[in-house]
Amino acid sequence: MIIIKNNLEIDLMRKAGRLLAETLLRVEDSVKPGITTAELNKIAEDYIVKHGGKPSFKGLYGFPAAACISVNEQVIHGFPSKYVLQDGDLISIDCGVCLNGYQSDAARTFMVGNVSDEAKRLVAVTKESFFKGIEFAKPGNRLSDISNAIQTYVEGNGFSVVRDYVGHGIGRDVHEDPDIPNYGRAGRGPILQEGMTLAIEPMVNVGTHKVITLDDEWTVVTADKKLSAHYENTVAILTNGPEILTLV
Repeated sequence: MIIIKNNLEIDLMRKAGRLLAETLLRVEDSVKPGITTAELNKIAEDYIVKHGGKPSFKGLYGFPAAACISVNEQVIHGFPSKYVLQDGDLISIDCGVCLNGYQSDAARTFMVGNVSDEAKRLVAVTKESFFKGIEFAKPGNRLSDISNAIQTYVEGNGFSVVRDYVGHGIGRDVHEDPDIPNYGRAGRGPILQEGMTLAIEPMVNVGTHKVITLDDEWTVVTADKKLSAHYENTVAILTNGPEILTLV
């Protein structure tokens, strides 16, 4: 069941989204060669807690950390660790904040030092595909109009969209209905309505769209070990169109 939020609920999600956006900016400032992914996770968690929030992901389905941190061929759900960032890495940080009982969810892929031209293009296309998608995040459109716009843009630029993992509704819970694929034919799925709140998150690979899960049963990597990028925001569907709640 898709839960429609009222103005008060969306305002609470706005506050959670702002704290998450600020958290990701704080983490971005520390992304550089020589820092560990565990240190970045601590920066995120400390900032969230200091400002009255709760890290949504910590303990969610048993996940042990405040942020999913995935490097290079890792797509999503990577564990923060003693891994030291190297010049040329891509690092995807997916994080959630619960504030006043409402959730926000967002992800960014950051470039570490001097990265390849291919990596730069991957990050740019992944981010832009999100914005291509939300052009259709308006009342009266179909959910798959967003999905199709993302897929069309990504594949038109020579990359592939992950199909095994999708975006989702969000509100009091991190994961609510509906599922939001980043691929598919337009004109299908639920009709978008004012008050829907969605976590839209293109996951884009340089090579095949196929992925595998490592033995830790969490970390998802590209099947061909080529680079992946991730860009996500929490979005509210309003009368005049979408509002991105996790940008400042």
